[in-house]
Parts: sequence; structure tokens; C-alpha cells
Amino acid sequence: MTITSGRSTVVGVFDDRSRAEQAVQDLHAAGFTNEQIGFATHDGEAARPQSGAPGEHTEAGEGAAKGLIGGGIIGAVLGALATGLIPGIGPVIAGGLLAGIVGGGLVGAAGGGLIGALGGSMGVPEEEARYYDDEFRAGRTIVTVKSDSRYDEAQSILRRYGAYDVSTRPAAATGVTTMQGTTTSPTSPTSPTELDRSVQLREEELQARKTPVQTGQVNIGKDVVEEQRTMDVPVTREEVYVERHPVDRRPSDQPVTVGDQTIDVPVREEHVEVEKQPVVYEEVGVGKRPVTETKQVTETVRREEARIEKEGDVEVGGTGSSETRSS
Repeated sequence: MTITSGRSTVVGVFDDRSRAEQAVQDLHAAGFTNEQIGFATHDGEAARPQSGAPGEHTEAGEGAAKGLIGGGIIGAVLGALATGLIPGIGPVIAGGLLAGIVGGGLVGAAGGGLIGALGGSMGVPEEEARYYDDEFRAGRTIVTVKSDSRYDEAQSILRRYGAYDVSTRPAAATGVTTMQGTTTSPTSPTSPTELDRSVQLREEELQARKTPVQTGQVNIGKDVVEEQRTMDVPVTREEVYVERHPVDRRPSDQPVTVGDQTIDVPVREEHVEVEKQPVVYEEVGVGKRPVTETKQVTETVRREEARIEKEGDVEVGGTGSSETRSS
């Protein structure tokens, strides 16, 4: 059982540095920033003869730093990088939150490499910090995460790559030999029920990553269509009418002639001419707005379960649903 006591700093110890680097990449992919992640490991070229004071950049340290940058671990993930010497350990590489332990005054601190860094702004109790310092001096890689309110998520990512901490440290029957040649005693059991050995059961968890992809496109253009329209236009035309009415018969002073007198009456009417004038009758606007919906994703995950096999007349106690086989 892990006790966090409201802490915000997660510490993970790795036996395999490559697994620690993978965990750092996964932390960064999960949204943890360079400033939140710390990384400290021993220089893989520590066997090369060195000269220089603690904190001084060495050829081995620079070579390892270039290797990590080339691999995209410190250079792309942690950003800050420092190399130097810790007495009794040799060249050390640190990045992010832990860069100061080799780049500053903590290298030669009386408390040792990590104790001051972990017990300061990270809030790790001194007893636990000493444990992590011993693990680091024994050749293991340390990763820290200033997780704030995401403690469980950061711890889950580290453990996914095989990290352990002070509460899940592996049991040891004998002392652990450090790089100085000293031996530390295993922690005494805190209660009569503490187990001597344990098997870690793992299971896969689903993590969803969302990637925006283009699913289509909307084009807005204009087409010209023709249609017939009719309008009523009032027009005026002239019409000729003839009126006849009888008169009193009276003598005329003009003889009767043929075609001697004519009357011309012009007749007019209005003709309609049509002109076309373009006018704006509507505007079409286009925009985008996010629409949130829930999609279900299904994937098969694997989980390790304990299988307990008995040989002979052996009583097995405890609780759980694991299968027990008898031989």
C-alpha cells in the first residue's frame, strides 16, 4: 500500500535506465512538462579514468549527455541537462528538476546527492530521501514527477515501466552493496504480517489519445440559374372612333367631288421595354463550431492473476479469488 499523505512529488526507482527513459517519454506524452519531470542516472561511461573536481564537466559526462540528447530523452523531453561528478559514484547525468544535484552545490553536500534535492522543495521525508539516495548510489536510475493533483496518474505511468518506491521496494534477504563498497541492512518488518516475498501482478490499462483528423470539407460557391418571371405593366394606346349624326338639310356651296378632302388622325400606343438590374437578395455566411459527443472505444486488455499450486498436504490461507491447484 502506498501512502501519499497529500504529497505532490512522485519518486520512482528503475533498475533499467532504458525503462526509465520510456517512462519519461510517456509522462511527457501525458502532458507533464519539462519543469515537472526530474531524471538522474549514472554515466554509462563511468569506468573511464576521470580527473577534475566535483561538478566539473568531464569527457565521459559530455559523451553520455550527447547520447541522451541524440536519443531524444533528455534533449527533447526534459530540456535542462547537467553532468558532473559525485564523490564515490563518478560521472552523473541529471535533467529537469534534478539537474541541480550535479550542476550546483548539492554534489558535495553532507547529506549526499539526492537527499537535499528530494527533501527540499519536493517535500520528501528525510528517511525516504536517504533510501532513494542509497538506491541511486547502488547504480539505479531515479525519476521524479512534480505531479500536483495528478499524483495517481504519474505514479501509474512510472510503475507501468517497472518503477518502485519506498513503499513498494523489493524485499531483500541480505544487505545491498552500494558503489562505495558499504552495505545497508534490509528494513526490518514493521508488523508480524509483513510478507517476506511477493509477486507483482500487472494489468493493462486503456488510455485514450485524441487526434484531430479531417473528415470532410464544405465548399460554398455561386451558380447562375435561369427562370421565367412575369410582371404586369399598364400601358396606354389610342383608339379612333367615328361619330355620325344627321343635320338639317341645307344647300352647300361646294360641288360633290371625289377625294377632295381627307382627315389624318395619328394613332399611338405605349411599348414596354424591359431592363434587368442586379440586386442583392440574400447573404450566406459560413463558420465552424465544436460539437462534443461521447464515443465508446473497446479494446482487449490483459491482466496477470496469481496461480497458486500446492504440492502435498499444505494449507493455504489468505483472501482473494486466484485459482489454487493441487498436485
